[in-house]
Amino acid sequence: MSLLFNEIIFGPIHSRRLGVSLGVNLLPRDGKLCSFDCVYCECGYNIQGKGKTGMPSREEVSHALELKLNEMKEAGTAPDVITFAGNGEPTLHPSFDAIIDDTILLRNKYFPKAKICVLSNGTLVKKESVFNALNKVDENILKLDSAIQETVRRLDSPNLRTFSIHETIASYKKFNGKLIIQTLFVRGTHNGKTIDNTNPLEIADWLSALEEIRPASVMIYTIDRATPEKNLVKVPVSELKEIAAKVKALGFKTSVAG
Repeated sequence: MSLLFNEIIFGPIHSRRLGVSLGVNLLPRDGKLCSFDCVYCECGYNIQGKGKTGMPSREEVSHALELKLNEMKEAGTAPDVITFAGNGEPTLHPSFDAIIDDTILLRNKYFPKAKICVLSNGTLVKKESVFNALNKVDENILKLDSAIQETVRRLDSPNLRTFSIHETIASYKKFNGKLIIQTLFVRGTHNGKTIDNTNPLEIADWLSALEEIRPASVMIYTIDRATPEKNLVKVPVSELKEIAAKVKALGFKTSVAG
């Protein structure tokens, strides 16, 4: 069963990686819209459709966010982060850059200590407005599940046939370290093919990509909720910690969420 966020603003929820997180969904509230179709996505596959509500306007997002922040202020509840996630890829919103600007102003007004975070698959970072907006947020968290093209195709299923993980890595390098890499490790099968981004070759290529990108830190985790592909299994925390140790050996900060 997929989990869709049926509001523009959701939570706050306790995130394994981010703490008390107030979520912002820039995608349709009754469907999914994403440039990836990951086999592990808690929102389900893209085939379910993008629904009928459409994307909220910049004004709707700002209004809904201010109402919630004011409510939390009056209740004495502070978020650790305001997180752009939701039912797909947030940078697909045509007003993404302007919405980030609005959010910075509202954050500064209500909870200046809260961070602004974007969870993105990185497919639109080559777009100048998206790149500039991501450079403004406190935590620019970009996906890198594998540095091997075939594995990315199998695990993340990019919509564009021209998608290149090597071009993505090159785009990540342009942030000059102002990004956090997020990687989900998983094993299983999909459409009769093996999925495993934890084998020695995968890890070696992934570590090489990290050395190229030089991120501020690396987030490592595995599946936690129901996935659309049922033949997937969690990677034990002990193995995630072994991978994290290799990252730390390269000089990068890392965190593990099992």
